Amino acid sequence: MSLKLYFLRHGETTYSQTGGYCGRLDPELTTEGSKMARQFAKAYHALPWSGAFVSPLKRTVATAKPLCEAINLEMELRDGLKEIFYGAWEGETPETVNQKHHDEYVRWLTDPGWNAPTGGERAIDIARRSAEVIQEIQQRFSTGNVLVVSHKATIRIMICSLLGIDVGRFRDRIAMPVSGLSLVEIGPHGPLMHSLADRSHLDETLRSRLGT
Repeated sequence: MSLKLYFLRHGETTYSQTGGYCGRLDPELTTEGSKMARQFAKAYHALPWSGAFVSPLKRTVATAKPLCEAINLEMELRDGLKEIFYGAWEGETPETVNQKHHDEYVRWLTDPGWNAPTGGERAIDIARRSAEVIQEIQQRFSTGNVLVVSHKATIRIMICSLLGIDVGRFRDRIAMPVSGLSLVEIGPHGPLMHSLADRSHLDETLRSRLGT
């Protein structure tokens, strides 16, 4: 037996539709995003879950809620799973950020590991705080299935950290669409990735929606 971590990105929001930077902004799921959460719960409710660790923002809580309610599983909220804080870029489009904060934007695109959005967080900071949550899970559960509901950048950074990929390359190496589910098994030889950003739990209409 081993520990299996299921990393689930939240469902669709208006910002995932438009491509605006949304870190600590706290939008609700769209109607389609709520459907994504329900379809995930329907597809995975029969799996024997040991725990659910969730970012405390509205979009992640709403994504985890259908499954947790269906199987009476306690949702454990952790600040370490929050999305990257984009600072002055929150709510802005990449085009606007490039105009207003060009030099910092170029530095961030080049290496977000050690360069932060204006007033925001570096990837190494996110790696550090999210690693504390993963360590807690590993200390509490040596085996079983644990759900981790988080955000686009944070999940990519956690996966990079687990697999030994430079966290400064998280934007270039890993895609993470809304409601994407990734499975990493913690076994005797370390983390082993089984699937990345799987969305087979969604119907064709939801899978085909455009977004970031």
